[in-house]
Amino acid sequence: MAPSVAIILAAGKGTRMKSRRPKVLHALAGRPMVLHVLDAARRARFGRAVVVIGPGMDEVGRAVAPAEVAVQSEQLGTGHAVLQARAALKGFSGDAAVLFADTPLLTPQTLRRVMAARRLGAAIAVLGFEPRDPGAYGRLVLAKDGALEAIVEYKDASAAERAIGLCNSGVMAVDARLLFDLLGRVKNDNAKGEYYLTDIVALARRRGLRCVVVRAPKDELMGVNSRIELAAAEEAVQNRLRRKAMANGASLADPATTYFTHDTKLGRDVAVGPNVVFGPGVTVGDNVEIRAHCHIEGARIASDAVIGPFARLRPGAVVGRGAHVGNFVELKQATLEAGAKANHLSYLGDAHIGAGANIGAGTITCNYDGYLKSRTEIGARAFIGSNSALVAPVRIGAGAIVGAGSVITKDVPAGALAVERAEQRVVKGFARAFRARKAAEKVLRPPAASKNPGASKNPGARRVRGKSKNKDR
Repeated sequence: MAPSVAIILAAGKGTRMKSRRPKVLHALAGRPMVLHVLDAARRARFGRAVVVIGPGMDEVGRAVAPAEVAVQSEQLGTGHAVLQARAALKGFSGDAAVLFADTPLLTPQTLRRVMAARRLGAAIAVLGFEPRDPGAYGRLVLAKDGALEAIVEYKDASAAERAIGLCNSGVMAVDARLLFDLLGRVKNDNAKGEYYLTDIVALARRRGLRCVVVRAPKDELMGVNSRIELAAAEEAVQNRLRRKAMANGASLADPATTYFTHDTKLGRDVAVGPNVVFGPGVTVGDNVEIRAHCHIEGARIASDAVIGPFARLRPGAVVGRGAHVGNFVELKQATLEAGAKANHLSYLGDAHIGAGANIGAGTITCNYDGYLKSRTEIGARAFIGSNSALVAPVRIGAGAIVGAGSVITKDVPAGALAVERAEQRVVKGFARAFRARKAAEKVLRPPAASKNPGASKNPGARRVRGKSKNKDR
């Protein structure tokens, strides 16, 4: 295959987003839009990428590294933006595709189709689509033989041209040398006073060169210019990820309430309950059950584990084969080895829990002293009684038992019992005597004072006085 480069336009200010963050860094499925486009280009086997950014957009430049960056110092139109990549591509011989960083749903398969059309003899291959409402999109004007004759921007289009339903996505594939040659001839005598990339089609046709349209599904070409459009794109991405998960062997009880990140990996026969959120960096093995209302991020879950309901796995959580993490249990930088169980109401942070260990309800690892975080080590088959606090750094040996309600501040040897709580006292007959005393106090207690501070202490006398007053009247 000939060398290829993706020129990605990312210099737009995105004023409709009403954000201090550059538009192309707003995320879909946990990844900035521009990185979705870069990833599609990489998977479509483009050898290089040049990202055109605006001045002061260093944050975007850092995000797209190691891709090359060119700066468009003035926003003079799409044709002018593409020209900024010319210096980076000096001497380049091959095909170029122009992509847009705010069109993040484009798939590698569609990119490969447009590149194939270019390599089959078209000077320019343009990606077109047919939306329900063409609105202000540029229109693709076709010749009688179906070839692409011109692209007309909406503001410059006649009524007949605006009636055309085939619209321009902006994506096109061109021989790189031809691209920059044609762009050097583009003028800005149009309604916007800008240098349009789209004008290169008419220029190519005047030379007798063939241009073609490759049609693509409209949902791939959804542009994002506002928060509303960002939410619509997020829904589209999530639906893709849900379909992919189910196609690969996972069961989603309520797909519409399951949320994935772009890098979520689920094994086969994983069952996911309703209202489950996967943050970045999650890998799940085979035959795992994830019950309702769990939040999982930066975690690895081995095969046959059971998670939830209402569990939270934070970054650094590792759940071993067949381990259980139950309701209202939170793990952070903690490992549960194979078969370990923490079934109820526990916080396990900066900890290592050995195979087969059991963590009782209400157990916490006290990992932070206000200055430093320290680790808790719990050995294999250890048993931690309910409502225990393990003050790190501390080590509980293999097979040891910690009695319920203990605060453990020192290491516990393997096989030992550790109990730390006040000795229980039993006072026989106390409860009966206590209740009798309280009952007696209630009989002897004077009546409660009235809530009305102006009321008489003798209600009966008050009624007599009232009667007397009425008589006098």
